[in-house]
Amino acid sequence: MPETRNLFLIALAVLAFLLWSQWQQDYARPIPPISNINEPASQADNNGEVPGVADIPAQTGDDVPQLVSNEAVPALQSATDEPTANTDNAELIRVSTDVLELLIDLQGGTVVSAHLLDYPVDVEQPDIPVQLFQRDANSLYVAQSGLLSNNHPAPTHLARYQSDQSEYRLRPGQNELQVVLNWSEGGINVVKTLTLQRGEYVIATDHTLTNQSGQVWQGNRYVQLQRTAPTASKGGLTNTSRYSFSGAAYYTPEDKFEKRKFSDFSDEPLNVTAENGWIAMIQHYFMSAWLPPENSLENFGSHINQSAITSYMLRYQNGVVSVADGQTHQFSSDLYVGPKLQEELKDLAQGLELTVDYGIFTIFSKPLFIALSWIHSVVKNWGWSIVILTLLIKLLFFKLTETQYKSMARMRKLQPRIEKLKERYGDDRQKMSQAMMELYKTEKANPLGGCLPILVQIPIFIALYWVLLESVELRQAPFFGWIQDLSSPDPYFVLPIINGIAMVATQRMSPTPGMDPMQRKMMSALPVVFSVLFAFFPAGLVLYWATNAVVSLAQQWFITKRIENAS
Repeated sequence: MPETRNLFLIALAVLAFLLWSQWQQDYARPIPPISNINEPASQADNNGEVPGVADIPAQTGDDVPQLVSNEAVPALQSATDEPTANTDNAELIRVSTDVLELLIDLQGGTVVSAHLLDYPVDVEQPDIPVQLFQRDANSLYVAQSGLLSNNHPAPTHLARYQSDQSEYRLRPGQNELQVVLNWSEGGINVVKTLTLQRGEYVIATDHTLTNQSGQVWQGNRYVQLQRTAPTASKGGLTNTSRYSFSGAAYYTPEDKFEKRKFSDFSDEPLNVTAENGWIAMIQHYFMSAWLPPENSLENFGSHINQSAITSYMLRYQNGVVSVADGQTHQFSSDLYVGPKLQEELKDLAQGLELTVDYGIFTIFSKPLFIALSWIHSVVKNWGWSIVILTLLIKLLFFKLTETQYKSMARMRKLQPRIEKLKERYGDDRQKMSQAMMELYKTEKANPLGGCLPILVQIPIFIALYWVLLESVELRQAPFFGWIQDLSSPDPYFVLPIINGIAMVATQRMSPTPGMDPMQRKMMSALPVVFSVLFAFFPAGLVLYWATNAVVSLAQQWFITKRIENAS
């Protein structure tokens, strides 16, 4: 198949893929309005009393602990009735490390704001960091945790804690920061400790319960992530964040990694029990996740809350624990809030790196990312890493593309004879086709000889597209000169122009037997179409395309000249 048709095939595949993704964004089933759907019986009543856990047996010996029903966990009250994230509000504590800046509400010790200090929203405004958690009148995204008990006091995420400090800051030379919150009622004392480490996005969250009530305390721990549905991303086909999944996710060793759209919460409430699982809210480049202790048996659930605003909740809770009078018990979980850095995530919990979602192309994308990361560890530049990876991919498929270009070179040699056949048979397409087939048979030329190489490379290209789309490591990464952000378009359109020039040169070297004038016009317009389209794509993607186009052109020229000189 001629190279122009190969380019046309790639164009159709890519555009069909992008159009399908766009359709999914624009016409997929929207999140329905909720009316009286699965309202939890445990929601706090008007006086703010949090209901307890009914009929909780104590955990004894090696018995598998009975898990408390999800309905026993109180839901968040109206978000608009709670204090907003204002540093002047005495109920909020500011916590700062070298990578995180948090606001923690003393009501429940809830993390209500989280800024990622190393990740600016815009490369041109480095002082404005990305914010994950937030809470205001129109949006909600928080991380909550608490304890439950049937007939004993227990601090839920609606309980009021006390703190000796209003601000905690990691000082130079200090590697660990602890935020200590205290709660006490009826002889039950709970210290909630949030521990942060320098350079890390994990917040170790411990509830240390000391029982001085004179009787056995029975209850359990729960954690949850709660957020409103994010606003749909705008920007059309070239806005790559539109194609990245935004919603809930969970992992269990049995079900593996599962995503759940917010629109599916009402249809399929989550209710599974597993060890070594986790829950998360994920979006383009960033995520939050609650990670239970290793080998802890947890019940995972989902819920929809509707008050002033509709929010979607993922939670897990452990089995019932008995704490004798005078004894102490510690409940532990880790909260991750940060970028989807694959090398770090895989060490935190089993399967957590799967939140970097390559979809059905994971089998190709994962090795490509590993190779790209290894190259980057050597050259220390993501732009050059893309260039080198492109060259390695071309080297891997050298024999296939050599076959393709040899077939094209033979077709190019037959071009004058094909033109004579067109003059001889004029508009008689049937005789023209028969004569061309006889010519191909006689000269042992295969017009379809270049199809297989291009078909094999299409999955690789799409897989690399997802690597460049999903990898936060490439977000705002500089290349050189005028390209200071590989995740943003080329500001001077140099890469799209280079790609367009390479496509034009490739077309001129490629034979077009049997192509009518209308098809020729369409093919000649293809470099312009691609150049305009790529002008709005992230520079990292266009860098791959342009490098591939230039190398392919050089390879085609070399093979074509070699065959022509040999004849």
